[in-house]
Amino acid sequence: MSKLYLVPTPIGNLEDMTFRAIKVLKEVDFILAEDTRTSGKLLKHYEIATQMHSHHMHNEHKSVNGVVQRIQNGETCALISDAGTPAISDPGFLLTRACIQNNIEVDCLPGATAFVPALVNSGFPNDRFVFEGFLPVKKGRQTRLLELAEETRTMIFYESPHKLLKTLAHFAEYFGENRLVSVSRELTKLFEETQRGTVTEVLAYYTNKPPKGEIVIVVAGKK
Repeated sequence: MSKLYLVPTPIGNLEDMTFRAIKVLKEVDFILAEDTRTSGKLLKHYEIATQMHSHHMHNEHKSVNGVVQRIQNGETCALISDAGTPAISDPGFLLTRACIQNNIEVDCLPGATAFVPALVNSGFPNDRFVFEGFLPVKKGRQTRLLELAEETRTMIFYESPHKLLKTLAHFAEYFGENRLVSVSRELTKLFEETQRGTVTEVLAYYTNKPPKGEIVIVVAGKK
């Protein structure tokens, strides 16, 4: 049956690829990849020769209809992102919605997602949490931070290394200097680390040691 598969890929360690994910990527008619150069290394490692096309935030609006048409014509498609699960702060939502609207079956495989290990590693309550992804860069940032200052659930954010200090400084300003945070960096990779403490303590640490790599920030909710 023609369908869309959403296939998670490793966030760093290639051994986190599942047997099922490899099987699906080998059997589908074509693969949509966020960056074909990045995904090409993964496919080569697992000897996956399936045809691959580019599908990213800059072209997904234009390519969705064509992909839906191909699936309706009987082909099967797998969508992957550079790392982790598609549609989690990555392209995937638009295509998934379009397939559902056109009565195309969508099958999301379980697999790697950066925020899950970061949340568990934080030691904060994880029975109820809020995933925020990337904060607005400029417009709407202050408004969102003011709203989140009253949030009682554990909060999860993604951030780039060159913006980490600015974001931690904003957390200190809006959430309070003593709010507890946990910053996980380079998850599953060789130099993986997690720094825990108050916003002020973690900000001081990364001020003296500029961060590199992919970053997940977990913030304790307001007591």
